Amino acid sequence: MRPQNAAIWYAQDGFDPAAKGINGRRVAGESFLKGFLRHADVDEFVILPKMPEDVEPVRALAETLRPAVPLRAASMMRPTSIGPVNQVFYPSANFGAEAWRRAPYGTGAYALSGITHTTSTQAVMEGWLNLRVAPVAEWDAVICTSNAVQFSVRYQLDLSDTHLKRQLNATLRPRPLLPVILVGIHCDDFTPDPAAGKALRARLGAAEGDIIFTTIARLTPHEKFDPLPIYLAMRAAQKKLGPGQKLHVAFCGVFREDYSRRVFEEGARRLMPDVGFALLDGADAAERKAVLSGADVFMFLIDNIHETFGLAPIEGMAAGLPLLVSDWDGMKDTVTPDVGFRVTLRTLPGPHLAQEALRYQGGYDSYVQYCSLASAMTEIDMGELTARILDLAQNPGLRRKMGAAAQVRARSVYDWAQIIPQMKALWAEQEARRNAAEARSARYAADALPIAASPTGLFGSYPTAFAGFAEVRLVA
Repeated sequence: MRPQNAAIWYAQDGFDPAAKGINGRRVAGESFLKGFLRHADVDEFVILPKMPEDVEPVRALAETLRPAVPLRAASMMRPTSIGPVNQVFYPSANFGAEAWRRAPYGTGAYALSGITHTTSTQAVMEGWLNLRVAPVAEWDAVICTSNAVQFSVRYQLDLSDTHLKRQLNATLRPRPLLPVILVGIHCDDFTPDPAAGKALRARLGAAEGDIIFTTIARLTPHEKFDPLPIYLAMRAAQKKLGPGQKLHVAFCGVFREDYSRRVFEEGARRLMPDVGFALLDGADAAERKAVLSGADVFMFLIDNIHETFGLAPIEGMAAGLPLLVSDWDGMKDTVTPDVGFRVTLRTLPGPHLAQEALRYQGGYDSYVQYCSLASAMTEIDMGELTARILDLAQNPGLRRKMGAAAQVRARSVYDWAQIIPQMKALWAEQEARRNAAEARSARYAADALPIAASPTGLFGSYPTAFAGFAEVRLVA
């Protein structure tokens, strides 16, 4: 049997953080692409490039990682040229536009699968409604990267379906599949470098018994996480430890503006003067490697609605670090009791923040304000956080045990070698559903798509008359 394969819809914005800027979506996209090239059991790699010049960087990467497997570029203007591959992987959840691209060839021409990253932007939230009115079929799929985001996707689709039934008295087609497949990493990339770790500890002035807690993230207090509760809990824990052992916080990330830097720096100086503090450049791969090699605990105490999974804790696990995280989104799936602690978060139920949603939807608040207001209504259990900091600081055996379990879990569950077969199994299921439902495939006239009608049809009342090739001879 031919190995199950998918054509990769490719644009730099979804896969190239070096060219387009570091964010979680692009880092995850780049990691997936490399994981797919390394581990996919396929006869060929097929990409659908948005721009012709996008082909060569992918070809060069494929030749480096799997030189024995050929790479072929298909045309978005002729998407069925992906054949004999019958699946397109799209690097976002909102693939409504791709469903319309497929429509002239028939909704059963091939299957589509997207994937969730950020789902809190207005564009993505409106995209769920668009997905329900686009020619999306039950053999298509949106991969949910955590059980938490699958819940939120279903919640939004329920609201969309209720609206369509009320507004249009619509009989709705089945939804696309919504499988949970977690994001992967290449674990070997995060193997600790003892020399780099030792050099980092010396640079931070951390003595042998001192404990370094690190976070790798975008450093924006209003969008990613507020560091002030961390500072307060660290100071409380340091007081209980006494002078014989010092705690250190090393944040490795990037700032978007000076305001965020001031929050992190001034907050640390004022709220935890007895705790070591350092800011490292998250855009520097050597700094990221050093902090994962020299830290004692990986910390990810976020409360934002911006992300759906939390890739950085998996990287910390692969480096063999115990985890201290918030009980939030994808970390409910990834951080089990054997690898770390999840600290309780509390927020208000839905009706209390209805006004914030309307302010964002109506353009009164920016996206950052919307995220910030949601986070402002979320609190972390400070007593529990302080206790977990002490547990990890005072118990080297616990740290070693959790770190070893974390490294095993990362490699056995989250390495792309484990994740890519899950995606291929999904594509095989979609193929089976598509084949079984072939009679239900609908084909749309290419010149009469409701979102992309032919301009001379849509504006057919404008000219004096139409030229016909049968009666009129056109001379250039």
